[in-house]
Amino acid sequence: MSASSTPPTATGRTRLTLFFTIFIAMLGLSVLFPIIAPLGRQLGLTETQTGWFSTGYSLMQFIFSPIWGSRSERQGRKPVLILGLVGFSISFGLFGVLAQLGLQGTLGGAALFALLVGSRLIGGMLSSATLPTAQAMMADLSTKEDRAASLGLIGAAFGLGVVFGPAIGALLSTVSLTAPIFFSTALGLITALVAWRTLPETRRAGAPEQPSGSRRALLGQGAIPLFLAISALSTLASVGMEQTIGFYVQDTLALTPGSAARTVGGMLTIFGLVAAIVQGGAIRPLAKKLPTTPLVAAGLLIMAAGMFLLPTGQSFWPITLALAVIGIGSAVLSPSLSAALSLSVTDDQQGAVAGLNSSALALGRMAGPLIGTGLYQSASHAAPYLLSGSVLLALLVWTLISRPNVNPA
Repeated sequence: MSASSTPPTATGRTRLTLFFTIFIAMLGLSVLFPIIAPLGRQLGLTETQTGWFSTGYSLMQFIFSPIWGSRSERQGRKPVLILGLVGFSISFGLFGVLAQLGLQGTLGGAALFALLVGSRLIGGMLSSATLPTAQAMMADLSTKEDRAASLGLIGAAFGLGVVFGPAIGALLSTVSLTAPIFFSTALGLITALVAWRTLPETRRAGAPEQPSGSRRALLGQGAIPLFLAISALSTLASVGMEQTIGFYVQDTLALTPGSAARTVGGMLTIFGLVAAIVQGGAIRPLAKKLPTTPLVAAGLLIMAAGMFLLPTGQSFWPITLALAVIGIGSAVLSPSLSAALSLSVTDDQQGAVAGLNSSALALGRMAGPLIGTGLYQSASHAAPYLLSGSVLLALLVWTLISRPNVNPA
């Protein structure tokens, strides 16, 4: 079915259900943000080894996101989305059990590190079905006129997940550093059950399948390569910050692992709240008045400013202010990029382009943690943020020179 063939009330209910599905899934992921760095140190791992948790996860997302996006075109959106949610839960449960064994001293050394990374590989492979399918479902329910605003709901769901997730993670870390992991496991299973019971199939019956090689063909179509490059490199810049902020706060403020988890949780809650307010309140009216390209440029500029501001912070509020600026830029950039990609293809290519975008995001998440933690460990504490700001400024210049067109070929 499509937005044009579905009653408006049914479409509205489906959008709302999809919004809450993605919100809860993101909540389950973001509760881990405050505890990954302290957990890595408690397990005796280096900053770079801790970065491999995200790199391994994202490596599998990079490989499998386009596959899941195209499979949703053939087999339907709903089963692929549910598979992603269940896979998310299974992998997080395995990661939590292994981490608990490490904290107890039952496992350690290279064996523990290899098993933890292995659990993340499984998680990335399966959970990568979630985002491209959700974006394609939202695109199914939208007209071209409201595509940017509708995809902004996905961004708002992510933003709200980031608001509440770190706060819950910080609270649960008072129980143990693995408690947030098991919370995510349970939350993912509940979300999968709710999605199975309530979400309809949005892929319209009888829609033509894209021919073999259609994903590769999109890589040479119009402005799509530029938008995918921005997705990958801006994510690299953002994740380089996310993977080191726990270390930066712990070292700069001289905190214990438990205190660092709670402090970073508070900072990221403010970061997410600001991003959610912008995505939920500002992006929808802006997207209706402005083309997507100026919004992409504005997001890059604001994020770069926040990155350069971050290493100047030496106490709670200056660091939090810099994170809030980054959050505003991310809130403008992410849905604008998704909308630009969606508007650059035909209706029957939505799953394929969403999969390519998720793969580009995963590529950034794959490289960002290793680059960020490597620079933090071997260069300086400010190096990851200076590099991220420089990358974002370079992307801004590229965008302004290219002036990409978002009309489908």
